[in-house]
Amino acid sequence: MGAFDRLPAKPGLPPMEARLVDALPDEAEWQFEPKWDGFRCLVFRDGEAVDLRSKSGKPLGRYFPEVVTSLLATKEKRFVLDGELIIPVGGILSFEALQLRLHPAESRIRRLAAESPAQIMLFDCLAAGPASYLETPLSKRRQALERLHSNERTGGLLLSPRTVDRHLAQSWLEGTGGALDGIVAKRLDEPYRPGERAMLKIKQRRSADCVVGGFRYGTARQEVGSLLLGLYDACGKLNHVGFTSAIPTARRRGLTRKLEALIEPPGFTGKAPGGPSRWSTDRSADWRPLRPELVVEIRYDHVTGDRFRHGTKFLRWRPDKAPDQCGMEQLRLEAGPSELAATLKETQ
Repeated sequence: MGAFDRLPAKPGLPPMEARLVDALPDEAEWQFEPKWDGFRCLVFRDGEAVDLRSKSGKPLGRYFPEVVTSLLATKEKRFVLDGELIIPVGGILSFEALQLRLHPAESRIRRLAAESPAQIMLFDCLAAGPASYLETPLSKRRQALERLHSNERTGGLLLSPRTVDRHLAQSWLEGTGGALDGIVAKRLDEPYRPGERAMLKIKQRRSADCVVGGFRYGTARQEVGSLLLGLYDACGKLNHVGFTSAIPTARRRGLTRKLEALIEPPGFTGKAPGGPSRWSTDRSADWRPLRPELVVEIRYDHVTGDRFRHGTKFLRWRPDKAPDQCGMEQLRLEAGPSELAATLKETQ
């Protein structure tokens, strides 16, 4: 018999997921929670055996030994929980610190765990003791989770805030600025649905005005494929912070001519594309520098390591804004759990 064969749900179970919507649902019977920027994680414990699994089903336990220790310290010996692995660094959640954990050397993992301990933010209970809660409504699962968490001993296991008040959840979105990544809405009367997009997520609409410090040609033709975005730091250096490629096809030819007329090195005077980073690719060094004259407003989701984690959405050109007004202070970072809890309390 395997270590987890007695559990009602076993490693390999896919987590319930969320689909993106534009607004909080209006109907009753919804629970609202902060959307955390970390690694989604299902937790399986049976006695002294603990398994952490990513959303894709990959084991995570060896990368987060301090979280395993916290889970082993709980009074309950058998459970299956759903949550998010997070690492607060300087009061801010650091996705980059999470990525650094995915390293083959155990010595480095141990050192990072001591320097920047991870925590797990718990928001659902699928099983506890002999009982399975997979078919149980969320309202009852939350009660089971709160009972289990009440015996938490190390500080490494956190309980996600929640509310059933839509107006309060809306105030969280509107009143927390960059501290909150968004809201997740779950039906109180529904069971846990593994692998289904049965939850809703409403994300913060974050935007920034950026200098176009360079561009790359597309792969198919000699027309612009993406704009390289920059922001000025406190020293007046223009740092590369990401890109946007959402350029309408009909406008690419004219925009290419406009950009080619502005080609002039260095483009970026601080961090530049092509430098060593986890985002570098074979095409990273293949770009054209521009005089810093064009400003564009973009929408973004996440910031990691002082740059946009993903591609951004083009919103509009900003001819009314001077390039030197585009500073790094625009980037909104998600607050850590204690700072966010205080912010949420202020909005109540």
